[in-house]
Formats: sequence, structure tokens, C-alpha cells
Amino acid sequence: MWTLDELVERVREALEAEYPGAPNGRVRDVPDRRAIRWYSTIGLVDKPLGMRGRTALYGPRHLQQLVAVKRRQAEGLTIAQIQAELTAISPARLTEIALVPSNLMVTIDEEAFGQQHTQRSRFWADRPAEAPAPPADLPLPAPPSPVRSVAASQAFTGLALGGGVLLLVPAAVSDADRDAVAEAAAPLLDLLTARGLTTADGLIDGSPS
Repeated sequence: MWTLDELVERVREALEAEYPGAPNGRVRDVPDRRAIRWYSTIGLVDKPLGMRGRTALYGPRHLQQLVAVKRRQAEGLTIAQIQAELTAISPARLTEIALVPSNLMVTIDEEAFGQQHTQRSRFWADRPAEAPAPPADLPLPAPPSPVRSVAASQAFTGLALGGGVLLLVPAAVSDADRDAVAEAAAPLLDLLTARGLTTADGLIDGSPS
């Protein structure tokens, strides 16, 4: 986008450029800032595209509209006649009337983007650097050994404590072990039962508690 001063300068360059059918190749009376604001007020030129702080910004369509107005004025048309022709005109027809050189239609933002794009490296075309090969006498690392979990390699014995509670121990269990565990587990079962965390069978290893 352009400021108003930048827009005026582009209008001047467009009107001074050679183009087919132009009287003497030039059109005089480049519109100044005040004239452009007036054109915008009467709808002959679009409102600014936006603001950068307090600075109004304009684009390629404003350039075409202003150049088209001056070309029609050079042909002897009045402002009223130009308004009737340019109001709701199609973009293609406006381009035909204005005949603005294509290089002037590029905004400053697009020019800056084009320069950055040209300077940017073509990363997709560059081959990545190959990693250096290890020295011939350097031993290769051994592959990692498989990791086995304790649960997969350890055998467990289950002790039914009653109420659906099962105790797992990582060793074989004797009858004496079962009796001792049943006695020690009684308070735990009472707590679990009080909290509703057991079933109603009330057995420890198949024996009444």
C-alpha cells in the first residue's frame, strides 16, 4: 500500500508514460492531495484501504481510478460524465481505460516481499551436508539388549483373603504362610469391608474369617 504522497507520485509517472492513443504521449495536470480527497468524497475514487496511525493508505485500484479520471479529462469529458462512466465499472474495463504500466501497480509491500523472497536461499534445492563417516578403527556400538520387566520374569502366587481380595506374593506359599497371612489380613479386610471395597463372601483362602 502507498501513502497519499506516494500515490500522487505514481499517478504522475503513469501519466507521463507513453501509451497507445494518448494525445502527444502525455496528460497534464496531475491531481494533488486535495483533489484526490475531493474525488474520494464525491465517490469518483474509493475510500482509503486503511490507516497506518494517522496516515491514509492507498492501493493499485486508487491509482487506476485517478489515472482514468485524468485521461478522460484530457479527452474533454466533465467530472459528471466521468462519474457516470466510472461508477461501478468492472476491474477489467478500468484497467483498459487507465493503461497504468504494470511496474507501477506493484505496491511497496509487494516490492519488499519480492526482494526478501529473492534473497532467501532455495532450501528445497540445496542438498543437505552428509554426515562424516566414523573412523575405520572405531568399534561400532553394540545393539541394546532387550529389556525385560520384573513382572514378565517373576512368578507370583495368589492368596485369596476373602471378600474378593487377592494378595500376590513373589514366592511359593506354605500352609503356615497362609494361616499367618490370614490372621494378619483380618484388620485390613474389616477396613475394606467397612468402605464397601469387598464382596460379601467373608472368606480368607476358603475358610471362614
